[in-house]
Amino acid sequence: MQPWRVHVVTGEAKTRLSCAIAEIDNDPSLSNHLEDAYEYYPREWTSPYVDRRRQVGWELYGLLGIEKGDKQRMHAQHGRNYRFFDAPVGLIFTIDRVLKEGSLLDYGMFLQAVMVAARGRKLHTCPQAAFLKYHRVISQSLAIPADQMLVCGMSLGYADETSIENTLVTDREPVSAFSTFHHNNKETTP
Repeated sequence: MQPWRVHVVTGEAKTRLSCAIAEIDNDPSLSNHLEDAYEYYPREWTSPYVDRRRQVGWELYGLLGIEKGDKQRMHAQHGRNYRFFDAPVGLIFTIDRVLKEGSLLDYGMFLQAVMVAARGRKLHTCPQAAFLKYHRVISQSLAIPADQMLVCGMSLGYADETSIENTLVTDREPVSAFSTFHHNNKETTP
């Protein structure tokens, strides 16, 4: 079905969008009541997911020298999302609202294909759910019709290999932790 729509922002359009989001993001009276375009994260986090998420966050903040409780620096770091981490190209992905969850599976494969194709061209990407909270601002700024729902954003460009955050390598679960092999009516794990 190819349910994707991609809005490519560069130059002044990217700057305008980033500024519009930052204006709201930097004012808690405007940003605290905003809701995501859809429920991306669970309402209540459970193990092991909350533990993995926290570990990555603290590893990143550790590299950046941001200590626990330093809300100002955490906010500033998170705000870099809305500048597409200074990449020259920002991608905003939307989907027709009439489509259901199954189409998001197709969309995920498309996003992965974009990321793999970019790497094949020596480019780097960063998919970003952080934009979900600002779906109304994005829709207004880019004239996205009301029948389209924001899926996510993505930064596209060349990674700054000298930036400390680009040295972060996150842990990955071994195949044995998430796979069960079925052979001759017996379950085995590697």
